[in-house]
Amino acid sequence: MCGIVGVLGNHEAAPILVEALKRLEYRGYDSAGIATINGTDLDRRRAVGKLVNLSDLLVHDPLAGKSGIGHTRWATHGAPSVPNAHPHQAGNVAVVHNGIVENFRDLRAELGAAGIAFETETDTETVALLANQYLDQGMAPVDAARETVARLDGAFALAFLFDGHPDLMVVARKGSPLAIGHGKGEMYVGSDAIALAPLTDEITYLDEGDFAVLTRDSLQIWDKNNVLANRPMRKIEVDTAQVDKGGYKHFMAKEIAEQPKVMDGVLQAYLNADQTDIVLPDSAFDPAKLERITMVACGTAYYACLTAKYWFEQVARVPVDVDVASEFRYREPPVSDGTTALFVSQSGETADTLAALRYMASQHAQILSVVNVPESSIARESDLVLPTFAGAEIGVASTKAYTAQLTVLALLVLKTARAKGLLDDKTFAQHLLDLRNVPGLFNQALALESAISPIATELSNARDILFLGRGSLYPLALEGALKLKEISYIHAEGYASGELKHGPIALVDKHVPIIVIAPSGELFEKSVSNMQEVIARAGRVVLLSDQRGLDLASDGTWHTLTLPTCSEFVAPIVYAAPAQQLAYHTAVAMGTDVDQPRNLAKSVTVE
Repeated sequence: MCGIVGVLGNHEAAPILVEALKRLEYRGYDSAGIATINGTDLDRRRAVGKLVNLSDLLVHDPLAGKSGIGHTRWATHGAPSVPNAHPHQAGNVAVVHNGIVENFRDLRAELGAAGIAFETETDTETVALLANQYLDQGMAPVDAARETVARLDGAFALAFLFDGHPDLMVVARKGSPLAIGHGKGEMYVGSDAIALAPLTDEITYLDEGDFAVLTRDSLQIWDKNNVLANRPMRKIEVDTAQVDKGGYKHFMAKEIAEQPKVMDGVLQAYLNADQTDIVLPDSAFDPAKLERITMVACGTAYYACLTAKYWFEQVARVPVDVDVASEFRYREPPVSDGTTALFVSQSGETADTLAALRYMASQHAQILSVVNVPESSIARESDLVLPTFAGAEIGVASTKAYTAQLTVLALLVLKTARAKGLLDDKTFAQHLLDLRNVPGLFNQALALESAISPIATELSNARDILFLGRGSLYPLALEGALKLKEISYIHAEGYASGELKHGPIALVDKHVPIIVIAPSGELFEKSVSNMQEVIARAGRVVLLSDQRGLDLASDGTWHTLTLPTCSEFVAPIVYAAPAQQLAYHTAVAMGTDVDQPRNLAKSVTVE
């Protein structure tokens, strides 16, 4: 969601803030702004749209000062506009905010009754006005910020800057991540380490409920109980090259191409030296005792969980419940003793997933997480963390994080089945070999790009597209549809192939392309039967299968794509390549903003 940066530095802050905000563009935004202190003068600049608009504004109307805060806004309360853009300033205080202040209407009414006028539609303006009211009452800046934060309900990461105090910044977090960067006589603030990577590799992460006071030479942190806390400073290695397109037109294209390397890295991290066994991080987790799993996630990570459900139940014989985090957290389901809960999140900060985790922890469930950010809130609150090692993913539509999640989950399934004695040596070795072959198979699938691009150009003329899959390919049909509608804005839906005749077939005519994901195998004939029902109704079928499947069933199809032959176990990973490329090239053909699609944010840290 929104991105926050801050600097108490020894150099002009404005260019540093803008560059840091550029590294947060991947989170999604619709406006941006900065505020600085020049001597005793607190001032700000804001612009709607891309950061280049803010940069242009600063060329013609620069901001001086070596202390400042910056923000990329993803609108929640109030439409994208300059008045609604952050930073918000009221008198002697400027504020940037990521999150939602749930009681802002009550606070707004209170301030209005005191004769204080509002200029925006945002919840954040309330924070600035409230802090300035406390300053007017004679409070010191730190006390005014502390009193303001204490009045807020909801989720937030906040940074306060005060006129006349160029060596002071106050920050707080509740529900939204915030990191402090340490420099030599300088301090930095960022929504994540990526924003601060070129400035410092020494990071302190705030915990839930923390309140911190920064100067250039000091950092004091109080926990949620207002007790001084000693949060550790960590050395963070962020490959800044990953925040560069590396010659690709879009980050999404780069990240699609990176997947074989990422998956190979996952395998190297989890397999022993001779690649004959799976080694999990040290913990009290015993996969042999795994009896039932509740898996919770959002968006693409949810579809990774749905795939893992097939694997766990078929290979490890462990029953699995999969739920969308935003529903699970409010349903508050009963939790039996010995329950294991597994949470999947790219950022490790997804608000609904984190809330679901905390609910399960309160019910004494064992907490496992599959995350891409080992320092994230979800990781820190888990009993066992399984990193995905995907590296920074900048494109809003997840690609390499998804296949990395699938690879980690597949390894966990095999480890569990082996620990339970359900796989003999030969079968276990074959599954491991199949997984080790995935990076090469994925590379072969990526080589279909030249065939996919013209198909995608034709798909760009459609208004509705259906994706069909059976068994463990059904979740990929859902994911393929999600990818397409995320970045091309074409309506798309994924269905289990067998459900076609229970409703969706009513949509089929010559104008509706149908993407059928059907590798040859146990369920192939069933999938072909469903496909023939579509062809009989003039539906335009794009069949994704291996050579054997196409030899048997390509008659009557509109287009075909020949995927490499692979085992049924790893097919959901390999077939993700054409699903992603179809979405990508369709979006390119339509001219949409592939990396930052409208209305979407990379890290959803509010409800």
